[in-house]
Amino acid sequence: HVQLVESGGGSVQPGGSLRLSCGASGHTYSSNCMGWFRQAPGKQHEGVAAVQLGGGQTSYANAVEGRFTISQDNAKNTVYLSMMNLLPEDTAVYYCAAQRAANGGRWFAGVQFGYWGRGTQVTVS
Repeated sequence: HVQLVESGGGSVQPGGSLRLSCGASGHTYSSNCMGWFRQAPGKQHEGVAAVQLGGGQTSYANAVEGRFTISQDNAKNTVYLSMMNLLPEDTAVYYCAAQRAANGGRWFAGVQFGYWGRGTQVTVS
């Protein structure tokens, strides 16, 4: 059982920057990977970035490659999503996610995610 809480969302102009944070608590040992997903109005839920907590390997969606950076602070059980050069199409609700090896869940970068935060709104306009 893992609890995830996002923070850092807000409204910025195109070209601006924002950093999202996700604090994890509970049985975090059950998850080796964490990531960020997003859902824009009228669009499908999509994976954005993922990181292996042990090893630090990262993966990014093509749409954000070179602009977004996922990082982690293992001592604080926190992951971050640093977003730069934001575009209007980045507007979405962003969800923190943690790996869960069970039926169901969503896949990104070869990892199944099944723990979710409530989400934080990012608006670029």
